[in-house]
Amino acid sequence: MPKVALTRRTTLLAGAALGGAALLSGCADEARPAPGAAERSAAAERVRTHAARDSRALLARYDATLAAHPGLGARLRVLRDEVAHHIEAFTSGAPSTAPSASATSTAAATSDSAPGVPADERSARTALADAERTLADSRAAALVSAPPELARLLASVAAAGAAHAYLLTEAE
Repeated sequence: MPKVALTRRTTLLAGAALGGAALLSGCADEARPAPGAAERSAAAERVRTHAARDSRALLARYDATLAAHPGLGARLRVLRDEVAHHIEAFTSGAPSTAPSASATSTAAATSDSAPGVPADERSARTALADAERTLADSRAAALVSAPPELARLLASVAAAGAAHAYLLTEAE
């Protein structure tokens, strides 16, 4: 075995090699997902998908109400447009949903599951308000299991739904 002289250069090279290995192994440990992260991610995706589906159903209800009561157009269109934005918020960045698929799903939900609309305008607004309130409560309950970013989105959309319910039942 050849003898290696212990010089400053060999000491520095050895230290650099060991330090680099330690750094690389440290980076590798940090890059690994935490145990259970995949399950949490899948659960968050289910919450996001469910929220988007619920928003599509609400959008279908708005569309059906607007079709049955065109006189409510000025009052309902702004709220309806916000619900459409909620769908976009829940589907943007989602790995399984492309924007064109979102638009197709919205159109399909509108035509396939058009809900019954009460005959008079006041009852139609009340039915929309009830749907908004129920959905807002459901989203508030989902906050517990959602990761922070999704929880903030759910809270914001739930608050918007509660405001919509108020505006729909507000005296004219």
